[in-house]
Amino acid sequence: MKRTLIVFAPLALAGCVTPGTSATMSGNSHLAYARIGETIALGGPRLTPLVLIEDSRCPHDVQCVWAGRVRISATISTPTMKLTRELILGEPFSVADGTLTLSEVQPSKRPDAEIQIRDYRFGFRFAKASK
Repeated sequence: MKRTLIVFAPLALAGCVTPGTSATMSGNSHLAYARIGETIALGGPRLTPLVLIEDSRCPHDVQCVWAGRVRISATISTPTMKLTRELILGEPFSVADGTLTLSEVQPSKRPDAEIQIRDYRFGFRFAKASK
């Protein structure tokens, strides 16, 4: 029994990720998640979501005329600059040597519940420019 635990403990711990800071790689772009106030590295710039400005997305399982949008204010920094910028879900922004996009927002909106600010996770993708 002790040997089994020793073998599987490292495997179980390998799957542990701090909520809000998980990241995955896909080709030359990097997808990473952050909550309001968390700073993440995106394989180029560092980013900190500051404020949720708007979340007018259409709730899940509801038909809407307009899909809505998400807007946040975020600090973006590189070794040579630091700026605060409004980012809109799905709209790329040129920074450093690539493009930064707010690609995903979790959780999905529901018609029967309001999302608490602490429950939001913002997924960012940074794609380096082709050389």
